[in-house]
Amino acid sequence: MLQLNELNKYREGNRQDSMVLENMSLTVFCNESLRHYRNRIKYTSHGHVWEMLENIEFLQKLGAIGVGQDEKLHPTAAGLLMFGFENEIVKEYPHYFLDYIERYDADVRFTDRIYSTSGEWSGNVFDFFFKVYNKLIQNPKIKIPFKMKDGLTRLDDTPIHEALREAMANCVSNADFYGERGLVIRNNTDDIVFENPGTFRIELREALSGGVSSPRNAIILKMLNFLNIGERTGSGIPLIFQAWKGEGFSEPLYIEQIKINRSFLSLPLTKTSDK
Repeated sequence: MLQLNELNKYREGNRQDSMVLENMSLTVFCNESLRHYRNRIKYTSHGHVWEMLENIEFLQKLGAIGVGQDEKLHPTAAGLLMFGFENEIVKEYPHYFLDYIERYDADVRFTDRIYSTSGEWSGNVFDFFFKVYNKLIQNPKIKIPFKMKDGLTRLDDTPIHEALREAMANCVSNADFYGERGLVIRNNTDDIVFENPGTFRIELREALSGGVSSPRNAIILKMLNFLNIGERTGSGIPLIFQAWKGEGFSEPLYIEQIKINRSFLSLPLTKTSDK
């Protein structure tokens, strides 16, 4: 067994979510979450070679389970976070908390909220991702244009929608889930703010310029990549800035607060011309 200091170095020096959690069994997984994930893969990558695999083999290929020193199968940290039940996740990550706060009315505390401890859903990262994304694209400032492809298929996706998915992927793939205060996404009338425990593993200027990538949770990012979400080449942050500029919104703001080990990405929904 690793001593505490050695374990912390291992967690930070390696991909945090690759650890095989030998104290847990495969009962930690929410079967509904896994079913929804596999259905999305069928939609985004129809005919993928993993499509016909049984769940156990599929999870192994995905990196969600691994073989422990006892030569038995156990969840990896990524598998637990993505597909586990909240009450199981907190056994490994005591400070784990996901929170979405929607506030369109300045006179009320919030107009909608989704949080991992509600008991109304699994509480895992995968389900949170899509519950929140579907809320973000309903922000009144996020417009969905009516376009047709080949006169038959409606195209609802825009660079802004892709940028929002990238921002969410960046948030969860760089979060230090051992950190305090949890992961918070605020959806306001004039901005959308993503905040997560943990700072960048590379220099912030490198992240902003693109071409360099070192996610803290590389396996989670790979799982999102299979759904065509998240850039693998370090171009996710520049993509967000480019999409915001193309829409005429004010420039996004990225902040790292080293003392509290926390990162913030603010996406303004005010037009540059309105300033």
